[in-house]
Amino acid sequence: MPEGPELHLASHFVNEACRGLVFGGGVEKSSISRNPEVPFESSAYCISASARGKELRLTLSPLPGAQPPQEPLALVFRFGMSGSFQLVPRDELPPHAHLRFYTAPPGPRLALCFVDIRRFGRWDLGGKWQPGRGPCVLLEYEQFRENVLRNLVDKAFDRPICEALLDQRFFNGIGNYLRAEILFRLRIPPFEKARTVLEALQQRKPSPELTLSQKIRAKLQNPDLLELCHSVPKEVVQLGGKGYGLESGEEDFIAFRAWLRCYGVPGMSSLRDRHGRTIWFQGDPGPLAPKGRKSRHKKSKATGPSPEDRAKNPPPPNKAPSRTRRAWRDLPEKTAPQQPEGTSLHQDSEAPTVPEKGRRKGRQATPGHRRSRKIKADAPPLEPEGTSAS
Repeated sequence: MPEGPELHLASHFVNEACRGLVFGGGVEKSSISRNPEVPFESSAYCISASARGKELRLTLSPLPGAQPPQEPLALVFRFGMSGSFQLVPRDELPPHAHLRFYTAPPGPRLALCFVDIRRFGRWDLGGKWQPGRGPCVLLEYEQFRENVLRNLVDKAFDRPICEALLDQRFFNGIGNYLRAEILFRLRIPPFEKARTVLEALQQRKPSPELTLSQKIRAKLQNPDLLELCHSVPKEVVQLGGKGYGLESGEEDFIAFRAWLRCYGVPGMSSLRDRHGRTIWFQGDPGPLAPKGRKSRHKKSKATGPSPEDRAKNPPPPNKAPSRTRRAWRDLPEKTAPQQPEGTSLHQDSEAPTVPEKGRRKGRQATPGHRRSRKIKADAPPLEPEGTSAS
């Protein structure tokens, strides 16, 4: 899921790509998008962007003399799980381009597209940031820090620190991979109580005997959690490229993967929090870890047996009968017609249940048939919080 750094990188991309371009005509929305129509049409306008936390504002500004005369229009985007902006030739629109802004002639006909494969992304007219979101961890650090420490009595901080970090009322811009990287660097168990972790920050005071330069050096060498909520996203922005995304073959994504120390890294453990989000960590999960759940350990591919070892020591043949053979073997020779058992399909909170290949929708399970499995994604469409955080 795109997080604060990805929204800021997207705003940089829009400003660089659209610098000097003149757009014209109406704004086109795909027929399948449930987002609102954009009632804007101008013979000549320019596009600019800015970002705050997990939101991006796109401003359409008519040029002098453009027809019809009108005021600038701003839209605020939330990227959901897969949103991004692309600038492409007008006749080569990418799939899932749900909002399109076209350049005006003369010159090459281009289209700035909001592309969203999973369609969890949203845009709102008016240009106002979503109410309830806290200050941006990247651009409003002092306000962000004050907002967290001033509200430690909030029940959000009764939760584990890994869950509190996703609450956009206080950590606007932090998402799943960032929380793992921040907690890993400080060796904080992800399921430690958030208030316990944050109250310790108020007790950290530099020695009055230190000079100002020594205090600054000590702060840089031993940053606290709120400081890393600012500096770690900043590192991703400085990497350039697109940050976290689905483009696994691109060089900028390879650089991002190399930057990760914990999230999805071999050797790390993982658990699901109470909202179903996977948190990656190392060591003890903490006292508030979900009961009865065992942490998964991501193994490195290098630790597995080599092809030579497998050739020398092949696995023994599996003599156990298959599930299908066992089912047929256990059936009586003749049975009376029976109503097949119904299957209760539980829809996962993160992603819709995907039926097993070959299973028709509405078909009930029968003895000897496997039930459809729930397919879980590590990133649901919404963060667990009081406000929308896609």
